[in-house]
Amino acid sequence: MLSRRLITLTILAAMFLGMAAEHVLIDGTLEQSAIYPGTVHTFQVYVPEQYNAKRPAALYIGLDGVLCHAPQVMDSLIAAGKMPCTIGIFLQPGLVKGNDGTVLRYNRCYEFDSTTGDFAAFLETEVLPAVEAMTTPNGKPIRLSRDPQLHMICGLSSGGIAAFNAAWHRPDLFGKVFTGVGTFVAMRGGNDLQALVRKTEPLPLRVFIQDGSNDAWNPLFGHWYEGNQMLASALQFAGYDVQCDWSDGGHNVTRSTQVFPQAMEWMWRDWREPFVTGSTQNDFLQALLTTDDKGWEKVGNGVEGAPFTRRIIYPDLTIIAMIPDTPGNAVWQYILQDGQPSCGEPFYWLHNDDNSRPLDIQSITFDGKGNLWAATSMGLQICDQNGRVRAILRMPHGIARVHKITISDGTVWLHTATGDWQRRFNVTAPTLGTRPDSQGQG
Repeated sequence: MLSRRLITLTILAAMFLGMAAEHVLIDGTLEQSAIYPGTVHTFQVYVPEQYNAKRPAALYIGLDGVLCHAPQVMDSLIAAGKMPCTIGIFLQPGLVKGNDGTVLRYNRCYEFDSTTGDFAAFLETEVLPAVEAMTTPNGKPIRLSRDPQLHMICGLSSGGIAAFNAAWHRPDLFGKVFTGVGTFVAMRGGNDLQALVRKTEPLPLRVFIQDGSNDAWNPLFGHWYEGNQMLASALQFAGYDVQCDWSDGGHNVTRSTQVFPQAMEWMWRDWREPFVTGSTQNDFLQALLTTDDKGWEKVGNGVEGAPFTRRIIYPDLTIIAMIPDTPGNAVWQYILQDGQPSCGEPFYWLHNDDNSRPLDIQSITFDGKGNLWAATSMGLQICDQNGRVRAILRMPHGIARVHKITISDGTVWLHTATGDWQRRFNVTAPTLGTRPDSQGQG
């Protein structure tokens, strides 16, 4: 709860680079985190001269504190009307200290490089409420817009992957991302993000990526430049509004600082207009999505205590798929011979963006083409007949675990204890006793 956090305010007012606009920076400290126990996070809140609290401000979150001369750049763009009046939060990663003040744990890699949704949840439930409880030096409350297209997050190195990952998990929180020399390498699974981008329906995100060919902080984990290029390629393939700056720079802030003003102009160029999500080149996913798609719609109240669908028989009754009792990231497939399952294999391999915890595979079903649909803790994953995930669909944020998936011609239902949800897809229901057309070996 907010009352358990210590927030200290130190007002710092300054003129920057001879500019007419004056902003203030407010120092804050956040303690007693529920998501990162024992950590202390310090931050600064940027308040531009134009902020009057009469309407909620846009939001900018900068990781690792003030980088790229962000306050000065924002002063200039806000004064020129090239970006909205914006509150900035410059956040440092967490530290765990002993009673004598000695740092016992640096939490940066865990917070920033993890590919789970924890950091986004930390920003939403702990950082933003702490900032909104503050006031400006002249007593105005800090009010933040709830429009994700007016929310930007920026970071470099591990902060770069943290910025992208926060928006990736929560596009309802962030619509704009700047990532410089990002660590999309094998530290905590960041190397897998490009694969997930290719398989997931495009999200309403705008992304600027900066990196240089001499970027390699530690080649043990992979090639930084290559990892950034692979992510950029995946974003372009998946239909994102993405801009890249490639140079011969190294692992430092130099090039990011140079391109930041132009990147900010590109990022905010049409901030008064509705954002239009792009179209994916994933043919499997394209074939599923419809032109009249309205997203997931709640259509029922759900049934408390309903059983989970943990095994399902193939339409022609020759195969059975089962979620194993032992946690893992695979659904097993068995061949039915004389009515008995045999030849079992962990056949349907599923993605898990948090390999520190078992993937929660909740329920499964087949569609009319013999594709397996699996409701999991990281989305609705769809496998082809050969057991490969070809598409990942976002489920409604915050829904309870899915007890059952129902597929009819043109519609998919998710049944949970707290409500039923439906969405339109180009999908057909399985026909009992009929074998779907073979997809071959692939």
